[in-house]
Amino acid sequence: MADKKKRRRAAHDSDSDSESRPFQSKLKPDSVILQTLKALKSSCSTTSKTLSLSDVGLSSTCREVADLPIDEVQSEIESLAFTIAKSILSGEGFSFSVPSRSAANQLYVSELDRIVLKDKSSARNFGNVSTVRKATITLRILQLVHQLCTSNIHVTKRDLFYTDVKLFQDQTQSDAVLDDVSCIVGCTRSSLNVVAAEKGVVVGRLIFSDNGDMIDCTKMGMGGKAIPPNIDRVGDMQSDALYILLVEKDAAFMRLSEDRFYNRFPCIIVTAKGQPDVATRLFLRKMKMELNLPVLALVDSDPYGLKILSVYGCGSKNMSYDSANLTTPDIKWLGIRPSDLDKYKIPEQCRLPMTEQDIKTGKDLLEEDFVKKNPAWVEELNLMVKTKQKAEIQALSSFGFQYLSEVYLPLKLQEQDWL
Repeated sequence: MADKKKRRRAAHDSDSDSESRPFQSKLKPDSVILQTLKALKSSCSTTSKTLSLSDVGLSSTCREVADLPIDEVQSEIESLAFTIAKSILSGEGFSFSVPSRSAANQLYVSELDRIVLKDKSSARNFGNVSTVRKATITLRILQLVHQLCTSNIHVTKRDLFYTDVKLFQDQTQSDAVLDDVSCIVGCTRSSLNVVAAEKGVVVGRLIFSDNGDMIDCTKMGMGGKAIPPNIDRVGDMQSDALYILLVEKDAAFMRLSEDRFYNRFPCIIVTAKGQPDVATRLFLRKMKMELNLPVLALVDSDPYGLKILSVYGCGSKNMSYDSANLTTPDIKWLGIRPSDLDKYKIPEQCRLPMTEQDIKTGKDLLEEDFVKKNPAWVEELNLMVKTKQKAEIQALSSFGFQYLSEVYLPLKLQEQDWL
């Protein structure tokens, strides 16, 4: 009699578990999932050469910058200063020819799978009342960058702003002109020795050198290792990971880090804590290209999650001039996708109604060439706009705080459910 009660209680507990943690019973042994991941890594073992504008016959109509050594950057600025001085002495004043970074001057090239900058430029004349201030800021930024090159030191964008607050007035202005200077000189922004403050973090099966110091990312605690802003000082990358897991949010990163997900399914976990910064984009690309690992992305099921994913993969319009160095090819969309909301029975109370702005952003994305190129993305985005529902990664916590690491992600990997 007692045995029958125990059996009934065990069966009831099992039913409760399957209800509270749906699809857990579908999980196969970890060894089976690991075989799937090893096959995924093998298919990614050969990294093809990154195509350039000249490879697709666009070098005369579009432009891209290069990663230049410090002495070349210094030489370019000095050559520009000489041209300006010569123009002034001849009585012609001076102006800068600045590549336009407006939306109309952007082009998505499907063969490259990234956004590039077309060749339209505008004159920034010191003798014109409408452009004199921007011309002055441009000249000041060039002067400061030349000082950095001469001293061979790095500063943050915030440091640069505070060198002349009255002229710049707002950091967005000095930041924008800094990008203009990159285009004028023809180099990447990191070549100017100006970096953004640390934002992204990495944890998991990765060892690398940071300015000569060896860093083991399995021993960085649940907070992970801050991604160095000076990527040119990062080297000697070593890893036994099977893939890279790119995570949109810090909360999901912390959950996976604390659960040591990277040990159960060997991987490197990286996040920029929202909108991707330059250092994280450079670091992700460096890992992808040097370690030859597939990249799987975990983002929110909303238009902004897909936009963030596209910035990593295809580049941002604001920095399209440097897309060749900042984009990571062939990122796979793992989740959370709009179709997952019903597939994984996300409760209605954990779904959020899309705002009018959300819907507009979603429809705008459907018009982008980099979305149209992938029919599966179009299907998911159409579903999102049709249902007018969105959900964050944390919606999975309704099934338990560890559902993400113990059920959702393992099942996704087992079923090879990525786009």
